[in-house]
Amino acid sequence: MLLNQVTIPFETVASAAAGSIVYPPGGRFGPRIQQDVQLVMLYTGEMIVTIDGQELRVQPGHVVLLKPGHEESFIFSRTEETWHRWIAVHAPALASSVMESLYALPPYLPLTEEMNRLTDLMLHLQRQAMPADPVLRSLGLTALHLYPTESTKAFLQKEKHPAIYAALAWMHEHYAEDVTLKEIADHACLSSEHLVRLFKQFEQTTPIHYLWQYRVERSIELLTNTGLNVTEIAHRCGFKTSHHLARLIKQSTGRTASEIRQLSWSGLRKA
Repeated sequence: MLLNQVTIPFETVASAAAGSIVYPPGGRFGPRIQQDVQLVMLYTGEMIVTIDGQELRVQPGHVVLLKPGHEESFIFSRTEETWHRWIAVHAPALASSVMESLYALPPYLPLTEEMNRLTDLMLHLQRQAMPADPVLRSLGLTALHLYPTESTKAFLQKEKHPAIYAALAWMHEHYAEDVTLKEIADHACLSSEHLVRLFKQFEQTTPIHYLWQYRVERSIELLTNTGLNVTEIAHRCGFKTSHHLARLIKQSTGRTASEIRQLSWSGLRKA
């Protein structure tokens, strides 16, 4: 399956930003008129996006492409929290040929680790940079170019062993629980030893180390985007104690949880 490529000139991008939010059960958003080219990545819960009266049902593990000029509203899962992130690229003067290439793409596609890492990087950098910063604009543009190319790889499953995708998807959904290596391997339909070998080959780490790093990344998102205290964040992200979370955050970022939160709030005040 080959998808059309999108070529958006850098000079047409006025700004780019990323975000992360968790909606409670029964949450809603909109209606609104979309102003940007936006990628919305769904991790937990469910999302029904209504675009100009047409419903689009999205499940976790997918990224949605939203295009400017359309009325949108969002309904989230009634029974569980819905967590999604997004990258918005503001390009007010797109050529008609660019718009045609955007409309030729599928409305949603499987979410890849490359898109996740790009979102992580934008969320990290924008703590100290404004949306018009050239680096953020470049990263936002890269995300739009990744949408067809990287998601095609996910469809064809040529980049990684299929069991890796299964393991990653299961960990992303169950990271807040007390997870064992055997459980991950069972859901990937492999032995624990085989899964570890595949992870070292494709991810350059082990499944459990990946899981702890993923928990740290999700914790940092909650630190920077919510007012939850460290104990509550630890509980939500699979840590048994807030001390364990604080130690891993310090190891991963070189900063304490308090310093990370302080930086995020000071960035918001400047914005």
